[in-house]
Amino acid sequence: MSTPLAPSARRPANGRLGWSLALFALAQLIFSLDIFIVYVALPDIGADLGFSDQTLQWVVSAYVVFAGGFLLLGGRAADLLGRRRIFVLALAVYALSSLAGGLATSPAVIIAARAIQGIGGALLLPSTLSLIGTLFEEGPKRNRALAVWGGAGASGLTVGSLLGGVLTQSFGWPAVFFVNVPLAGICAIAALAVVPRDQRSTERRRFDLPGALTVTAGATLLVFVLVQGPEVGWTQPIILAAGAAAVILLALFAIIESRSRDPLMPFRLFRNRSLVVGVSVTGLYMGTFGALPYFMTMLLQNVFQFSALETGLAFLVPSVAIATGTQLGERLVGRIGTRATLLGGFVVGVAGTIAFALAFDHQSGFAATVPGIVVLSLGQGVVWTGMWIAAATGVAGEEQGVANGLASTSLNLGNAIGLAVLIAVANAAVTGQTGAALRAAVADGGSLAVLLTAAGMLIGALVSLTLPRKVAAATAANPAPASAVHS
Repeated sequence: MSTPLAPSARRPANGRLGWSLALFALAQLIFSLDIFIVYVALPDIGADLGFSDQTLQWVVSAYVVFAGGFLLLGGRAADLLGRRRIFVLALAVYALSSLAGGLATSPAVIIAARAIQGIGGALLLPSTLSLIGTLFEEGPKRNRALAVWGGAGASGLTVGSLLGGVLTQSFGWPAVFFVNVPLAGICAIAALAVVPRDQRSTERRRFDLPGALTVTAGATLLVFVLVQGPEVGWTQPIILAAGAAAVILLALFAIIESRSRDPLMPFRLFRNRSLVVGVSVTGLYMGTFGALPYFMTMLLQNVFQFSALETGLAFLVPSVAIATGTQLGERLVGRIGTRATLLGGFVVGVAGTIAFALAFDHQSGFAATVPGIVVLSLGQGVVWTGMWIAAATGVAGEEQGVANGLASTSLNLGNAIGLAVLIAVANAAVTGQTGAALRAAVADGGSLAVLLTAAGMLIGALVSLTLPRKVAAATAANPAPASAVHS
């Protein structure tokens, strides 16, 4: 039993609110930096610690799976224990797990450190989004705050890729973990000064621990099946057993949620169609757009033979375009509504992704990929801002945490599942070749995987069309009350 903290009864002055937003943006920068800085260092980590090509993705997937499993609990913890308190705790977890990752000397240790980082991310992302959702009123102010926050995440792509290249080349891969320690520590201390204190409520609520355990275990087993199935065989007993257990645990989670007094995921939230669309789009987004940095890294380093530093410099192109797209997305929502913004972002993303896939050739060069990368990255930035606006629309202040936890869960599991499937498709084209033949096979497999992401984006465009017209129109011009639910 715990005493929850209610959303702020009043918003702080604009000056302090500005400092709070700056801190949320910095937290998002750290969050995305941690993801992309590891991408650049993956080949060095794999070579130094003895990973296979298939298991190397667990350096990424361990983070994603545990974040996806704990995000609903993280969002509910923000609602019940206080958003600022969970925000600070998340940053502390980030700092300590980053230190452990940098000191790792075996695959098991670094995967465990990344899993704990995932838990930190599961606390950080929904607490940050729920702080934005409660401190900034629904409509243009919140949309602008989300655009600033999203732009910082795109900057993390630039900073992470560049810093990852510089640190990996100059000091070795452990440096990409050590750099997070002071950044997260400074951010946690600053939060105590600039983020408004949590306000107590007299209502008493319970954590849904059984729900958290079943969804975490079920999601973890599901991704294990997707990752290990291509390597050990889909009909192997361990894969069949893990798949069956995942289905049982996720079904049990649904039963627990339907009967719990204080469920981790209240089913009534699904009456908010804007939230449902936002949640669906976040999963599709991360399984498509979110998987592309992995394949871009493989193209640059394994096909074009770029160094870690050159790879980081190349990532300047998509990161600038994504940051531009996040700001454009906020303006488009104000002018044409959320639905049209999401639809347009996905359509632009499809066009750019197809162009990028066609340039996935071992005999070409980076310049040939730039037009497609720029176009798809603009669409990616537009969708990023629009989907978070959709997910936050019409959600009561006291449920911002769990709603954002739900959307963030979809985001992370979408990435884990999408990346696992796409890597399996890409690796199917690699059958023991060496030299130029291997580079050609990697390029062919990557091109097919990237084309599949374009197909996923088309699905995202269709899902966006189900967003209610009144939500799309009202988001900017006539913001709804915090407790309104659109259906």
